[in-house]
Order: sequence, then structure tokens, then C-alpha cells
Amino acid sequence: MRPDSRPVVMTIHLPPLADEAVVEIQNFLSEILHLLDSHYGGQIHRFYEDRSADNIVQYNPRITLDDPPF
Repeated sequence: MRPDSRPVVMTIHLPPLADEAVVEIQNFLSEILHLLDSHYGGQIHRFYEDRSADNIVQYNPRITLDDPPF
């Protein structure tokens, strides 16, 4: 997502379905998510780990930006 973009709100109207159809759709989607996680799980975990609070550089007020590093 670009920094200047705004989220788009979409409304999806789902039709009424029989109980069996809903369960079949839910099982299908669960299987797809399981396959996706099995195949790409390492990449997904790495993505979120790289962006976790433990890996973000925190501001240290004791460091002066005017002082050169060497």
C-alpha cells in the first residue's frame, strides 16, 4: 500500500446458502489457508518477525545526532 493511499471500504453481499454449502466453503477455505501456511509459512513468519517491536530501532535520547560516529 502506498503511503498516500486510503483504504477502500467494500461491502460484499453474500447470498443465503444451505448449511451444507456453507460448511463446504468453510472447509475449502480452511484447506487453502493450511496449504498456503505449509508452503509459505517461513516467509510469512519472517515478514512479521522483521516488523516486530523487538526488531525496531528505538529512539535513544542519550545519543546526540550532532556527534559523528567516529
